[in-house]
Amino acid sequence: MDKYRRVLVARLDSDGDVLLAGPVVRAAAAGGEVTLLCGPQGEQAARLLPGVAGVVVWRCPWVVVDPPPVREQDVAALVATVRARRPDVALVLTSFHQSPLPLALLLRLAGVPEIAAISADYPGSLLDHRVRDDEADVPEPERALRVAAAAGLALPDGDSGELRVLPPPDVSHLVGTGHVVVHPGASAPARMPSPRHSRRLVEALAARGHRVVVTGGPAERALTADVAAGVAADLGGRTTFAELAGVLARARAVVVGNTAAAHLAAAVGTPVVSLFSPVVPAARWAPYRVPHVLLGDQGAACAATRARACPVAGHPCLDSVDPAEVVAAVDEMSSVAA
Repeated sequence: MDKYRRVLVARLDSDGDVLLAGPVVRAAAAGGEVTLLCGPQGEQAARLLPGVAGVVVWRCPWVVVDPPPVREQDVAALVATVRARRPDVALVLTSFHQSPLPLALLLRLAGVPEIAAISADYPGSLLDHRVRDDEADVPEPERALRVAAAAGLALPDGDSGELRVLPPPDVSHLVGTGHVVVHPGASAPARMPSPRHSRRLVEALAARGHRVVVTGGPAERALTADVAAGVAADLGGRTTFAELAGVLARARAVVVGNTAAAHLAAAVGTPVVSLFSPVVPAARWAPYRVPHVLLGDQGAACAATRARACPVAGHPCLDSVDPAEVVAAVDEMSSVAA
């Protein structure tokens, strides 16, 4: 495990994807000092991962949803930053629909001597450790660990590979314990129920006697206020990402779509009622190694489309989920957490 002194782990996507890279970070940290290269939408998760010694943020033109133009000065700045950190090896983590090769080229220009990644395409001299994506629907953390293994890095003894974050701060001033969190938003609209349906879920949970807390980011204040509907506590925009981890850690269960809050709940060990839109496979992105119930029509017409906006009128894969199903699932998960 002393093969490398410095390891670069790259995951250029959003907070949820970065959280799923946590086991790889810990495997890399067992071998050397870890720098995590991430996008701006993954920075707050990157700073919560155990084992990260430094974070480099880069808005990647071929990854982010609202891509910037490709500019020579931006690319040169990234190459210079990586070169200054002198990594001995880079682990480039991507989803199944992404290529690691553009970033591998830049890392090569930065002088990185060894690069590992999963690549369906012929990498030429861009990769030293090429992993073929031969296994279908492998959970993302396990898929990423195959990249670490190719470079000779493994989780330390006693680490079973679950998701983890640094201990969250005290949030007793915001919330007590024993509540149920409903997190109605998501980075892609196709992955969240309609606000009206989320409000129905909150009302059903409150009628059952659950103390409901609605959470969301700063840009989701209007959404959370609407969903809380006067029957739930509204924490929308009132927490940092680390504080959100604390709110989730104190909850009995979390009702959430396929978004970062689901993976953050898994990282703090809180059971999840997953309202999972099938635009991407649940086998890859469902809450990892935490008790959960998966709801939503996984055979809906939008399945495997990777759509960001729902392509089917009425959003039936999620809005057809009966609130009674959610209440029953919360009761089941609450009994697990008790």
